Amino acid sequence: MTLPLIQIYDTTLRDGTQSEGFTLSGNDKIRIAQKLDELGVAFIEGGWPGSNPKDVEFFERARDMQWKNSLIAAFGSTCRVKGGPEDDANIKALLDSQTPVCTIFGKSSTLHVKEVLLTTNEDNLRIIEQSVAYLKANGKRVIYDAEHFFDGYKLDSAYALETLKAAIRGGAETVVLCDTNGGTMPWEVESIIGVVKEAVSHPFGIHTHNDSECAVVNSLVAIREGAIQVQGTINGVGERCGNANLVSIMADLELKMGYPCLPKGNISKLYDLSHFVAEVANLTPDEHLPFVGKSAFAHKGGVHVAAMRRNAQSYQHVEPELVGNKMRVVVSDLSGRGNLLSKAEEHGVEVEGAEVLPVLNEIKELESRGFSFEAAEASVAMMLKRQEFGYKPPFELVDFFVNVEHRDGRGTFAEATVKVKVQGELFHTAAEGNGPVNALDLALRKALASHYPQINKFHLSDYKVRILDSDHGTEAITRVLIDTRNSTSRWSTVGASTNIIEASWRALADSMEYGLMVAH
Repeated sequence: MTLPLIQIYDTTLRDGTQSEGFTLSGNDKIRIAQKLDELGVAFIEGGWPGSNPKDVEFFERARDMQWKNSLIAAFGSTCRVKGGPEDDANIKALLDSQTPVCTIFGKSSTLHVKEVLLTTNEDNLRIIEQSVAYLKANGKRVIYDAEHFFDGYKLDSAYALETLKAAIRGGAETVVLCDTNGGTMPWEVESIIGVVKEAVSHPFGIHTHNDSECAVVNSLVAIREGAIQVQGTINGVGERCGNANLVSIMADLELKMGYPCLPKGNISKLYDLSHFVAEVANLTPDEHLPFVGKSAFAHKGGVHVAAMRRNAQSYQHVEPELVGNKMRVVVSDLSGRGNLLSKAEEHGVEVEGAEVLPVLNEIKELESRGFSFEAAEASVAMMLKRQEFGYKPPFELVDFFVNVEHRDGRGTFAEATVKVKVQGELFHTAAEGNGPVNALDLALRKALASHYPQINKFHLSDYKVRILDSDHGTEAITRVLIDTRNSTSRWSTVGASTNIIEASWRALADSMEYGLMVAH
C-alpha cells in the first residue's frame, strides 16, 4: 500500500520567531527559507505581512526569487468584526505580499469569540467565510488555521465544527486543526479527529504546540488519522514551550511510518538543516535533540559500547547516517575497554585491548579528581597514543614559570618562561601576553616553532573554565577546556587542578601534542 505524500508546512520564520530568545533578521529569514526549499518542504510561512519591517523585507525579496520545491505563504487573520475583507488592512497586506498561498487563522472557540473578539458566534462564522472567499477570489490558495480548535471542541463541539465548515464554504483548500495552547493529549486528538472526519469531508492538517510535551506525537497521531499536512518549526522553536519539531516529525514519517514527505534522499539533510537554523539564530545547537543532536547517537556506558562494537543495532533505533548524523563514543569514568578501542580507531591510534587498560584506569582516577573527558576527545587520544610501542612525544616539559604584574603606567601584564626538550635539544624561551595562559601559549610556540613550523597554524578557538567544588572558594579544583583548530581540524583538550595555571598548561600541552602527532 502506497501511503500519501504528507505536506510539510514550515512556520519557523513566523511562529518560530515568537520563541523567547529566537530572533531572525530579514536576511536570516531568506537564508533559512533557501535551506528549507533545498530540503523540499511543501510550504514556507514567511511571516505576517505588514506587522514589522523584517517581514516586509522578506516578502519583497522572496517574490523575486526562484523557489524550486516550496511555496511561500503569508500569514494573517480573518478580517475585523466591524467591516468586511475588502476594506481590511490585514487582508490587503496579505494580497500585497504577492505570495501564491495565504494562511489565515480564525476563532474556533466560543471563549475566544465572546471574550477576545467580543462578537457573536454568527458574526465569527461570517468573517471566516468572507475572508477565505475574498482571498480565494483574488487568486490565492488559502489554508485556514482553526485556532484553539481542540480547546474549542471541548467547550462546544458543534460550534467548532461549524467554523471549519465556514472556511470550507469560503474555499479553503485545507483546514488545519490547531492545538494552540498545547494541552491536548494524544488520545483526545485521535478521538476528536474521528468526529471531524465524519462531520467534515475535506483535507485537513495539524498544528500543535508543545506545552504538554506532546506536540510531535499529537502530529503523528493526526497523520495516522488522515491529516495531509503538518505544521511546525525546525528544532521545535516557538511560543512558550515551542511548536512541534518538524525535524523529528519528518524523520519519524519517513523512517518509522513509511509516509513520504520530502524528495527522495533529502531526509539525510536534516542534521545540517537543524544546525544551520541554530547557527543563523546565534543559538547553541541542542545536543540532545532526537535524530540530529550531537548526543542522539552518543554512547557512554561501557556495556553499551561493547555491544555496539559487535552490532551497531544493539543500542541504536536507526542508522544515524540516514539523517546526516553519526555515531559517537563518549569516554568517561563509566567507560569500558570498548569505549577506548573505538576512540583509538577513530583517531587512527594503533593499540591493542590490553594496552588500553592503563589508560582506562587513569581516566577513572582523573575523573574522580575533577577531569572530564566527554568533551575532550583529543586528551583521550593522546593518552592512547602514548601507549603505542615506540612512541616518542614531540616535546618534554622541563619546567615553566609565570609571573603576573601590575605596573604603574602599563597596567597588568603576564610573562611566562618555558623550558622544554625538543628532539633532545633544550629550549628556554620567554614571552609576554595579555594573561598568564596567553603568555604560556606564546612561550611554548616559540620553543617548538623551529622544529614544528606547522604550529603557527594552530589557533586557540575557545577557552572554558569551570569551578568544580565552589564550597572551597579560591582553593577549589578548576577544570579548563581548550578548543584548538588548524585549517582542517578542530580538537578539545582538558586539564584540572587547584591551580588554574597548572590546569591550563595540561590542556595546552595536550592540545599542541595532539595537533603535531594526531590531527590531520
